[in-house]
Amino acid sequence: MTSPPFDRTPRDDFDSEGPLPVRLMHHDARWKQEFEQTRSSLLQSCQGHVTQIDHVGSTAIPGLIAQPVIDVVALVTNLSSLDAAALHIEGLNYRVVDSPDWLDHSLVLQKPRHGAPTHQVFLITNDHPAHRRLIRLRDFLRANPEEAVRFESTKVDRWKQSGGVSERYERDKAIYFAHLEDQISGS
Repeated sequence: MTSPPFDRTPRDDFDSEGPLPVRLMHHDARWKQEFEQTRSSLLQSCQGHVTQIDHVGSTAIPGLIAQPVIDVVALVTNLSSLDAAALHIEGLNYRVVDSPDWLDHSLVLQKPRHGAPTHQVFLITNDHPAHRRLIRLRDFLRANPEEAVRFESTKVDRWKQSGGVSERYERDKAIYFAHLEDQISGS
């Protein structure tokens, strides 16, 4: 495992001054509704190429401070469906961005095409191990409020220590993700 779920490679080619700083905000109840609208538009647009869409990341955990980006996993049946689905998703004002190392043989798309992302789609196959990891972590934090609070506290501390610098924040947070995944595996 090279990296934890939910980390992202910043896209500094859209900002001449470098990557945008990490922004955290208190949970917004509208994130669930935003996910449902995103899910509906993706399923309708992808014309059967996408078989399932799940809300993941911190915005999927009620009450948790998060980066205001709706993260979703969109599943396709096989690798040949990735490109077709991506073309349909790009038509919804998304752009393809670099995939993190832990998400091989997949595509990542962000919305909007320019500026800070508000939505992120991990486009992967049904059998990709990242899907199980993302869902297991989300469900663990939803079912264990004390761990979710500990996760949130650690995330905020890492954010403060990094000064909001994206690369440092993600690297520092990765250590906690590894610990959390070990804890989930052991339970």
